[in-house]
Amino acid sequence: QVQLVESGGGLVQAGGSLRLSCAASGRTFSSYAMGWFRQAPGKEREFVAAISWSGGSTYYADSVKGRFTISRDNAKNTVYLQMNSLKPEDTAVYYCADKTSWRGSYYYTPSYDYWGQGTQVTVSS
Repeated sequence: QVQLVESGGGLVQAGGSLRLSCAASGRTFSSYAMGWFRQAPGKEREFVAAISWSGGSTYYADSVKGRFTISRDNAKNTVYLQMNSLKPEDTAVYYCADKTSWRGSYYYTPSYDYWGQGTQVTVSS
């Protein structure tokens, strides 16, 4: 069983930055890929970014491309999401997720097997 714990959320003004962290435990941190998703009130959970096991491949939603950067440190069993130039529409609960196999698209929630509890990000205008 894998446990994922997100941290780093908070309140920030538009144009500001935050860095989210997701610490994994419970087994060797050698998943196929890790992803970040977000869910705003009244909306479906949506893909934000994903990173392959090696870190050599990254994927981003168009809405965050050029502003967010995903990275991972396998020695620390941690994945990060650096968020710059934040906008009010980035306000959401952010979740990290573990994709344990090659099956399924990086962009779809059913492809991920384990999820954290989420961390709130609020961007004020």
